[in-house]
Amino acid sequence: MNKIVNQTPYLRTSRTFPEDIKQLTVEINKSYIDTANAVNARTIGIFTVNRPAITGEIFFVDKNQKQQVLRQVYLFSDSNLIFNHNINFSNANFFKIVYGEFFDGTYWQNIPYIDVLSATNQINVKIDATNIIITKGAGAPPAIVKGILVVEWIVDIKGI
Repeated sequence: MNKIVNQTPYLRTSRTFPEDIKQLTVEINKSYIDTANAVNARTIGIFTVNRPAITGEIFFVDKNQKQQVLRQVYLFSDSNLIFNHNINFSNANFFKIVYGEFFDGTYWQNIPYIDVLSATNQINVKIDATNIIITKGAGAPPAIVKGILVVEWIVDIKGI
């Protein structure tokens, strides 16, 4: 059996503190570090529009080195389907997930949008070195009155 990785988030429920002040100081410092590590290992639910936020998710996908996930939110509509993402690709290793929703005037729909009746009505998302590009099929895809797109990417810890 392989070694299990997820030992860090575990926070023990009891701890014996020594009476000696020097030993107590050492134990309290250890306790604080254990608590901070356990709290920081959870997924952070911050979604920001103008700046990336740390999600709390950790990956080890590049040379078994620790990488952090960043998240940023983008707002869009039919009037701005191509927009700058401001992501620094010099330390971005992978995109983790891209998802969103849009309002067509009547319903909220998923991004990417898949029309089960016609493949020409799809709405898709692509990311290049500078922009996020939302493409609509050549058929009759729904109008995008307003939408929100969430982009998460993996970066080297040193790069943030």
